[in-house]
Amino acid sequence: MYINTERMIIRDFIPEDAADLHDILGDDETMANCEPSYNFEKTKNFLNTFCIARNGAVAAVHKDSGKLIGYILFNESDEGVYEMGWIFNRNDWQQGYAFESCKAVIDHAFCERKAHKIFAETIDTVKSVGLMKKLGMQLEGIQRSQTKDNHGNWADLYLYGLLEDDWREQT
Repeated sequence: MYINTERMIIRDFIPEDAADLHDILGDDETMANCEPSYNFEKTKNFLNTFCIARNGAVAAVHKDSGKLIGYILFNESDEGVYEMGWIFNRNDWQQGYAFESCKAVIDHAFCERKAHKIFAETIDTVKSVGLMKKLGMQLEGIQRSQTKDNHGNWADLYLYGLLEDDWREQT
């Protein structure tokens, strides 16, 4: 995948992304609503086995700096159905990079890959749910006390989805 937006390049991961990806996955605050932060070895393994070998995610690279600032899960779970998720470097939050990048991936999914549906899940009811709504996703359900957060507390899992028909109406 290679997508150009106004400020971002969305592309496949490469081995040289390890340090920038670790800046994201190795940060406790960034990973607060995902899983415990990674050590560098775990980041490299994840990069090589999932992001590269399985093509399970794409890199969001800032055009001006050339730095990878975002990880975007983009994985076909069933025919025409894609799971999506995102984790962006904390230093780049609240600047619209996640929206710009994820919107480009969604547009690509529906236009180029003929996706039927894109879905995402989160325990973060503020930042992630806010972005899901901004991307046009709709709440499809809440799995109560479905998973544990990084502190061992039970948390609700919010499921959002976007159908191709809904996406077409929005564009």
